[in-house]
Amino acid sequence: MNDDLAALGARIDRTNELLQRMLAEVAKTPSTHAIFVDAGYLYAAAGRLVAGTEDRRSFDVDTEGLIEALIDRARTIFADSRLLRVYWYDGARRRIHTAEQQAIAELPDVKVRLGNLNANNQQKGVDSLIRSDLESLARHRAISDAALLGGDEDLVSAVEAAQGYGARVHLWGIEAPEGRNQAEPLLWEVDSQRTFDLDFFKPYVSRRTGLSYDATAAARPTREDVRFVGAQIAAKWLAARGRESLVELLPGHPYLPGSVDQDLLVEAEGLLQYSLRGQADLRRALRDGFWEHLQAQY
Repeated sequence: MNDDLAALGARIDRTNELLQRMLAEVAKTPSTHAIFVDAGYLYAAAGRLVAGTEDRRSFDVDTEGLIEALIDRARTIFADSRLLRVYWYDGARRRIHTAEQQAIAELPDVKVRLGNLNANNQQKGVDSLIRSDLESLARHRAISDAALLGGDEDLVSAVEAAQGYGARVHLWGIEAPEGRNQAEPLLWEVDSQRTFDLDFFKPYVSRRTGLSYDATAAARPTREDVRFVGAQIAAKWLAARGRESLVELLPGHPYLPGSVDQDLLVEAEGLLQYSLRGQADLRRALRDGFWEHLQAQY
């Protein structure tokens, strides 16, 4: 009898030891977040806020810069978490990528998911894609937090599905000039809410009045030309701002804070006399040159 009790006690001790090890491993596992962007909501709400119109033909969006600004903001909000990726949901006829969607798909850490676009330019199937991804990632414990930029009431089921598997869902919205641009039932279901204002979007959305630099007026620069300009600007900034201020950027590699990235873009366009808007390969070459020079100094 005593031997049986001793054996039982040993098994209990062993089980407790295994549980403690498992909990210790879970505690060491970093949290992971992902950003889910309903592009239809973003274009309509940001266009209304900055350009005064939802007509996509009337304004330009620097999607690459905007995505990096969202990643940078998430890094601040989820300070002890790592980014899984950005999911970008948009519509396209027969689900064939447009040139702009293809450029977005080529960005690092970005996954483009396409629903259909009907004859009235309305997205179809996007909400179900968001729900499928949110639910799957939460079910497989791939994310602990989801930042959802959208406003449609149909997203409520996606939020509930993710929460059912233990993920926290944080609703991101865009300031509305009047009233609200997000459904109240969606606001009620999420774990937290955050609204981005005019100042956040102004660097990335502009009313279409013609480019400051005509991309067809001069020969397109090579990637090496743009990379060299990026290094030039880094050297200039290093001299003007000091090592201490720029060394703070290094932990964020390969991303730059939104304001810094926008300043880099504007200065490079001035030196090149060529617009880099919507040209993802040249934008990456610009950042590569900037980072390479900066990292060589440290």
